[in-house]
Amino acid sequence: MHSPPPSSAHPHAPAPVATRPSVPVTREECIGLDAADPLGRLRTEFALAPGLIYLDGNSLGPLTQAAARRVEGMLHDEWGRDLIKSWNVHGWIDLPKRLGAKIARLVGADADEVLVADSTSINLFKLAAACARGRGRRRRIVSEAGNFPTDLYVLQGLAGLIGADVEVVVAERAELRAAIDTDTFLVVLTHVHYKSGECFDMRALTEHAHAMGARMLWDLSHSVGALPVDLHASGADFAVGCTYKYLNGGPGSPAFLYVRRDLHESVEPVLTGWMGHGAPFEFTDEYAPAPGMARHRCGTPSLLAFAALDGALDVFAKTDLAELRRKSLALSTLFVSAVEAGGAPPGLTFASPRDPNSRGSHVVFAHADGYAIMQALIERGVVGDFRAPDRLRFGFAPLYVRHVDVWDAAQVLRTVIETGAYRAVASRARASVT
Repeated sequence: MHSPPPSSAHPHAPAPVATRPSVPVTREECIGLDAADPLGRLRTEFALAPGLIYLDGNSLGPLTQAAARRVEGMLHDEWGRDLIKSWNVHGWIDLPKRLGAKIARLVGADADEVLVADSTSINLFKLAAACARGRGRRRRIVSEAGNFPTDLYVLQGLAGLIGADVEVVVAERAELRAAIDTDTFLVVLTHVHYKSGECFDMRALTEHAHAMGARMLWDLSHSVGALPVDLHASGADFAVGCTYKYLNGGPGSPAFLYVRRDLHESVEPVLTGWMGHGAPFEFTDEYAPAPGMARHRCGTPSLLAFAALDGALDVFAKTDLAELRRKSLALSTLFVSAVEAGGAPPGLTFASPRDPNSRGSHVVFAHADGYAIMQALIERGVVGDFRAPDRLRFGFAPLYVRHVDVWDAAQVLRTVIETGAYRAVASRARASVT
């Protein structure tokens, strides 16, 4: 049975917001809230087209001015001018840990417990496989039915690679605690559900997994950059997450992984790449893992993608995470209230938790013609996304979404449904990306 982790909350993690925000009832009130918004000044740091209401930052965050400058600098001043000297002169070799340190503040971890590398899927495989290696006689990985598909697919692939000794158990949310038993060696859950926006109680589930002797791995892809996360306080063993949603790192930007410090030397990577060697430039034939998080590096990173993320993360140095969460709750509550004012439009039902404190920074409505409705919204300058079979998702990234944007988006949604305007696009072929 695994020993429990040290139980200390991260000193920089803000206290969770546990209040229900008041809701403005006119557009003019929304304009007034935006004028007084302490985060409002940060909107100019994002490259957003005039008139666009962008509510899809939970899927792909917009370009930041700082990211564009950082990429330009690497292109011209580093790669273009200094070429291979840049690994030393400009510190390319240390970017994975420097970016990890920037993200650590956002997830309640210490700077040397987070590393930026690879993709979320690969990082999940690396950590789950390392756990499988040290599982002893345990043979179960437990996850949630309806978890984000890549998480389930990676775990299924790992189980197939190992063989009959490992099985992936997928349980409905209400049955999860019962599914985590003394034969479980790893629990993998997503903190904020991608389809409903519902939040898990990270600490309670982690404590239960530990009580059963299992390790706990959290996917923070729909959490980081939108709401406070405290990995230390939860006692989590591992975490992974992407950086192209609320962190605005760009399409396909590198992911991150977290390993609690007391596990650093005992978790041995299974993808034993050159960059994870203790002395890569000695070019020895035998692998010897680097100390700490560096052992979880594998291949050479994509430096231009790292540069974009480096610039994008700068905005969070100017951001109070408690204020970020306060505004997130206010925006999502406003949207739901405005959409349902006087009764929801025909056929539209709310598909997220009613309590704003029980969800992340996106909300979901369901409609049988959801795809056509979302396309009609996009044509009118309101960008969200659709998730099969019938879900319309709307993300509220507090750094650039305004109260007046949310108010206007709600009115457009109501109009599109009530007038039947979406029927004009209902017969079109569905795009490859929804």
